[in-house]
Amino acid sequence: MKSEEPTLGDLLRGLRKRNGWTVKEMSDKSGIPLSTLSKVENGRLTLSYDKLQQLSRRLKIRMSELFAEGDVETGAQPAFTARRSVGKLDRAIRVNTSNYDYRYLCTELRQKRMIPIIIRVRAKSMVEFDGLVRHPGEEFTYVLKGRVVVHTQFYDPVVLEEGESIYLDSSMGHAYLAAEDCDEAIVLGVCSSADEDLLDSLLGQHDESDISR
Repeated sequence: MKSEEPTLGDLLRGLRKRNGWTVKEMSDKSGIPLSTLSKVENGRLTLSYDKLQQLSRRLKIRMSELFAEGDVETGAQPAFTARRSVGKLDRAIRVNTSNYDYRYLCTELRQKRMIPIIIRVRAKSMVEFDGLVRHPGEEFTYVLKGRVVVHTQFYDPVVLEEGESIYLDSSMGHAYLAAEDCDEAIVLGVCSSADEDLLDSLLGQHDESDISR
């Protein structure tokens, strides 16, 4: 019995039919070999994310349009991006500052609404900061190792133990410190915003000399 979930082949075939293209025409427009597209449509092959980006770029459509599962007759196109990225530390963008070491994960996906970051917290006092940090959106922080003191603009500092977390408005001034009895702490942070350029905005707060890819 065939699964009700659409395959990549189903989605590409739907896109092609919505535009009235033959497989060859889609191949010519996208730069993906005809034989490859044919195998994908028939469920015998899949495409890497790089190839999907190529399709999107060459066809001049958004990824959400590329993966629109719609009715060919009505043109209805409920959209989803079908994006996926495995976050490996050796492929992270590394930013080392005097207070934190950041590892920005899944950075090959651009215009994300959520930015996952592994952060090593070394600063132990607010004297080490040039004011509280602010950026658009909201964030969730989970303590993986050590103890963290969270300072925020409108609240008293709060201490988080391993396994504890905090969710806060990122536009409110905030800072994370390693607790007095902790040399350093490691946290998982997830920043979220309606701003599709959130990653660039976050990286823009660092000196270019601190960033390595």
